[in-house]
Amino acid sequence: MTQRSFIAKREQEWKELEKLLVTGNRGLREKAAWFPQAFRQLTGDLNTARSNGFDPALIERLNRLTLEGNQILYGREPFTLKLFSAFLFRTFPRSLRAQWRSFGTCFLIFFGLAVFTALVCIRFPGFIYEIVSPWEVSGIESMYDPDSKYYLQPREVSTDADMFGYYIYNNISIAFRTFASGLLAGVGSLFFLAFNGIFIGTVAGHIINCGFQETFFSFVAGHSAFELTAIVLSAQAGLLLGYSLFVTRGLSRSQALREAGKTALPIIAGSAIMLVFAAAIEAFWSSRHEIPPQIRIITGAAVSILVILYFVFAGREPRLPLKLESGNRL
Repeated sequence: MTQRSFIAKREQEWKELEKLLVTGNRGLREKAAWFPQAFRQLTGDLNTARSNGFDPALIERLNRLTLEGNQILYGREPFTLKLFSAFLFRTFPRSLRAQWRSFGTCFLIFFGLAVFTALVCIRFPGFIYEIVSPWEVSGIESMYDPDSKYYLQPREVSTDADMFGYYIYNNISIAFRTFASGLLAGVGSLFFLAFNGIFIGTVAGHIINCGFQETFFSFVAGHSAFELTAIVLSAQAGLLLGYSLFVTRGLSRSQALREAGKTALPIIAGSAIMLVFAAAIEAFWSSRHEIPPQIRIITGAAVSILVILYFVFAGREPRLPLKLESGNRL
């Protein structure tokens, strides 16, 4: 094959590829089915030009086209608001509904233990010292005591922005430990899920015993729907990984783990987003003690209802109306 005949045969498709790469996403959408095949042919053209020792300028042209095409075909799609919206309103809720059994299990473990230990602590006030150190108990009491200088504010921070960063770090660290420990055959995720449920329930029971329940519940109401659900989701994602180490469905353990990772990834990513929302609400709304407690509690209840509606209905495909053929009757 001569260089002239080679160029004459393939020039038209190269020009099409160059034009397509210039037009960007719009052109790619119009020729999405054609592009992968054309790209494979282009890589063959580059190998042919190199093996036959054709003009370096031609080889450079084909190499440039190959690199640009490879970036489009195999490169990561850039982050856009549209992609984020698609994940938030379709991918995330659909992924959770597809794994509703594991979510329900984690939900019952977490909230079941929280309610049980709260009742135990209310009945036996000294129980909290079996779970929480006296120093931590003192800090918790000062945070919810209206007469304390640390009222609704952690001791380590002084401004709303500092509080936001503090809550982000604290929430994400809890979620990451809960998720990553799922690789320990799922036992780690169960441990952190149970521990957090027991800790939260015990603290709630102790705060009720102290008479600070109005302060406590008006503070946690706004962000708890996001934060507590995110903790459950983190454990669920970790358990999906741990489960795959035992139930491989005919795959090797590494392959089963990779497949489970694809299922767990949208869930843990959605959990992280919820924790960011929770931290923002906790820093800039929940700590506003000048807002009447009743308003904060009502707002928190509304947020909880919205979260439930989101997971139940978001991302569902609209049902098309039933069309009857002529002559048919219901």
